[in-house]
Amino acid sequence: MLSARSLFQEILDHDESYRLFCSIAASGEAQGGWENGRIAALVPASQRALAPKAARHGADEDKHGRLFNALLRKRGLQPATVPEETDYTALLERRGIGLAHDKLRRDEPLTEQDVVTYLAHSRVTEQRAAGQMDLLKKYFGGHPEIGRAILMIAADEENHLAYCHEELLRLAEQGHGPAIRRALRDCALAEAAVYRDVSLAVMAHMGRILGWPRAKSAVLVAGIRAVYAYERLAGWRRMVTLRTPERRDALGGPAASAPEFV
Repeated sequence: MLSARSLFQEILDHDESYRLFCSIAASGEAQGGWENGRIAALVPASQRALAPKAARHGADEDKHGRLFNALLRKRGLQPATVPEETDYTALLERRGIGLAHDKLRRDEPLTEQDVVTYLAHSRVTEQRAAGQMDLLKKYFGGHPEIGRAILMIAADEENHLAYCHEELLRLAEQGHGPAIRRALRDCALAEAAVYRDVSLAVMAHMGRILGWPRAKSAVLVAGIRAVYAYERLAGWRRMVTLRTPERRDALGGPAASAPEFV
């Protein structure tokens, strides 16, 4: 039976597919760590209270990258080259979603609109990450090889999502509500398309590595396209709603250290 659990188990059990999975994840987390670190350094004076939280966000993402690389080392594997078509972060940037890396490389303070753009982008992408980690936690949270890393990353993603909700609501109270709504909608629609494209690319690579028959690949492609159709029609709305999180000041302290195997 084809299910999310059986699919990931197949990827986990094969060294080359596992290597690609962890390498893609590690690369994306490392990029997120750099981006948040630069944002923390460049936030405008009016939003300086945000700087330590953005820095904590970046530290968490860096830690996740180290965790995925550590999982590779545990199995005696080296990181794989990440195919361009699977680079979720870079593809979002190419669509103009989030803050451009050129801007972040300059030592010029960001504007409050830049902060809105950053947080809207993070709210949407962290929703996606939290959903993915919830799925992995459900099926593999107790796994002897990857369970500890999954549980730690899942907890961090929930904190990141709570942080985005809280900070966007704060900015909305300061008069940025219309800009936030526009940014969230634009980001959610673009992210759904990028996630579809990346999912198709990842599944194509996994199919070649694992020797999937055409029928199996066709079912997976159809499923990915069906998810995108739903998200394009209505599902994007769950990515743009804002609510007061149960976890308040979720990034108000130092980042937790990674497990000993890092």
